[in-house]
Amino acid sequence: MIVPNLFDPIQLGAVHAPNRILMAPLTRARGSRDHVPTPIMAEYYAQRAAAGLIISEATGISREGLGWPYAPGLWREDQVEAWKPVTEGVHQAGGRIFAQLWHMGRVVHPSFLDGVKPISASATTAPGEAHTYDGKQDYVEARPATLDDIARVLDDYSAATRNAIRAGFDGVQLHAANGYLIDQFLRDSSNFRTDAYGGAPENRTRLLREAVARLIAEVGADRTAVRFSPNGPSQGVDDSNPESVFVPAARWLSEQGIAFLELREQGPNGTFGSTEVPKLSPAIRKVFSGPLVLNQDFDRESAQAALDSGVADAIAFGRRFLANPDLVERLRLVDAPYNAPDFATLYVPGEKGYTDYPTLNAAAA
Repeated sequence: MIVPNLFDPIQLGAVHAPNRILMAPLTRARGSRDHVPTPIMAEYYAQRAAAGLIISEATGISREGLGWPYAPGLWREDQVEAWKPVTEGVHQAGGRIFAQLWHMGRVVHPSFLDGVKPISASATTAPGEAHTYDGKQDYVEARPATLDDIARVLDDYSAATRNAIRAGFDGVQLHAANGYLIDQFLRDSSNFRTDAYGGAPENRTRLLREAVARLIAEVGADRTAVRFSPNGPSQGVDDSNPESVFVPAARWLSEQGIAFLELREQGPNGTFGSTEVPKLSPAIRKVFSGPLVLNQDFDRESAQAALDSGVADAIAFGRRFLANPDLVERLRLVDAPYNAPDFATLYVPGEKGYTDYPTLNAAAA
């Protein structure tokens, strides 16, 4: 068997990626206060178009589901129109881009919803504080989603998928990770339901399966992807037996023939969450036959080792892409230096810490 390297092409469903270096979704808060993409976003994404595939920042499917200041959405016509220059800029630079579809569930603060409580699987409260337009505020207890709520959310996923394609995206990724709405249904620390959406893992994965089916119905399985964060806690969401949930879910996704499955997996010394819970990618690899993409804390050597092991088919880089628009070239050169991310400007509007990171050529000049 020939082992691929990071710079070999890969077919991700309907998308031919020229390399196996994906840009992970990165919230950057450069939209408008009303969640409309801004022109600077076109420059930012086009700068990073050498990635095999860009996965966009998490993008709200509805006002109800978006509780992050200045994050973009895909539920209104003005948002669709404002995304078009972004996707066009990526395509003109030779790139490909999927929209990551986001419902935050219980971590939407009521200040985004005119005081209305957010929905979740059950009446639970996220730990810590929410980022709001009025600074950090305590999370509030969510109300359990009714069956009517679930039906509405599924309709919102369908509409956002249609809007993503109209906006020029090459496909969509369902955000089912990081303690957001789908994850709140998946895991037993946040799902105490006794109906068809709670209890056994088969029931807790029902919303995931229904949402994926909606995306596939709109755009096809070969332009649909999913993201999980299966091992360890994320924003207070955890599971007592993650293998019983995520391995069957991955098997079902494989049967649907989705474009790829991405796993954000924590380790014991992770920089974005850490855990001693073993990674599930080896078990998921056994049941998922499509492209499997791994994410979190990879460098060039560990990324290639993951490909060599046969577990991963591609690697999604986050922070490295944040500060290095020419990351693919830096990885290719082996010993190239890397820009360090400016964490103070992660979520601050403007060019600083966004479009002003120098390429190797610019730094040399």
